[in-house]
Amino acid sequence: MRYRILVIDDDLVACEVLQETLLRAEYDVDICTSAKEALGKDLSSYDLLISDIRMPDIDGLILLNQVQKQWPELPVIMVTAYGSLETTMEALRLGASDYISKPFSPEAIRSKVKKVLDVRDLKQRRIFGHTETSEEPQFIGSSASMVEFYKQLARVANAGDSVLIEGESGTGKELAARALHQLSERRGSPFVALNCGAIPENLLESELFGYEKGAFTGADKSREGLLASAQGGTFFLDEITEMSTALQGKLLRFMQNREVRRLGGNEVKHVVVRVVAAANRDIDEEIKKGRFRSDLLYRFVVRLHTPPLRQHNEDLPQLIEYFLKKWGYTSINISDEAMECMIAYDWPGNVRELENVLRQTLLMSPFSMIFPENLPERFRIGKDTKQSQLTPLEEAEKKQILQMLKTTSWNQTRTSQLLGIDRKTLRVKIQRYGLAKDK
Repeated sequence: MRYRILVIDDDLVACEVLQETLLRAEYDVDICTSAKEALGKDLSSYDLLISDIRMPDIDGLILLNQVQKQWPELPVIMVTAYGSLETTMEALRLGASDYISKPFSPEAIRSKVKKVLDVRDLKQRRIFGHTETSEEPQFIGSSASMVEFYKQLARVANAGDSVLIEGESGTGKELAARALHQLSERRGSPFVALNCGAIPENLLESELFGYEKGAFTGADKSREGLLASAQGGTFFLDEITEMSTALQGKLLRFMQNREVRRLGGNEVKHVVVRVVAAANRDIDEEIKKGRFRSDLLYRFVVRLHTPPLRQHNEDLPQLIEYFLKKWGYTSINISDEAMECMIAYDWPGNVRELENVLRQTLLMSPFSMIFPENLPERFRIGKDTKQSQLTPLEEAEKKQILQMLKTTSWNQTRTSQLLGIDRKTLRVKIQRYGLAKDK
């Protein structure tokens, strides 16, 4: 499949340079020298837009806003020679997939394009987002922290290096492992998962490496281990911190030489798999306490962190809509007051807790509208829960929203229009950032 890219810049030479750079990477590339010309095209036929920001008549940010409204699934990379925090923030807020400043090398723009297209493919394969047919659990969310996490997955998916996924319980670590597998060239090979915390220590080694007949009491026939059964694919170790340090040493040797010897056997088998592990404990603390081997940690080239729900609770409406639709409750609605209670809550159990709360609430509520009194007691008590610490990007967004609200005299309809977001999203962000009108 050849991707189609549209490059937009009022400088014809800049367009042609970008076109030549991307043609060498075997993309099909068209060029436009104005945003007006670009908007006159059927942009649904393209896989990616690359647009300059500073252009006469219609600048790149206005173009981006229009593209987001008419072709919301079309990724856009913004390019400018006038890089600043303000323009970067504005481009990302309006939905730009990424941002690059002039001057840039051909390698840099080709790398940026590949990563953005990887994220686009990831979404189209419905690993993330809504799905009506798949029974597999999905990543849901379009907040800045989740989009950044999607980008990280796309960047490392095809590298083949071992990955350690860290994060709290219920944040989707196994989903991330499956996404890495599905995005890689290994997706046609097995994905094999093993939960280290669910198997007794004395059986875990035999599950990993297999055993020969008679290797121990009850071994009445030979059995291949799970590592060997994942040949050519991905082997996922969940709750790796539950593994003893002795067995960690044996896993380390496998990751060094990729050789498997069954318990009680002499034959060595070479196994090529990608090892992905997950941990919900602090690995660095576990090393300090002598419960995890530092040399095993260093075998994991990449460390990823799944964001906790409290850091992207603006995704709550989308998550709730997904679960209600998945369970067939399409006529159920959440009142604004109930949504505010849920947004104010800290969600220590993350998405897994959200799923549990929704099921409980649906069973207990006699109405088609869920009100605060239908939620568990902890939500009503915790409405004023302390706001979690904001990232610099979130602080800048909070400041921008507050300024726009003041400009419009707190007219939320007008503010949402100027910001290019819907009113529901604006209300979520107002609650998320604890914004209030001065009295």
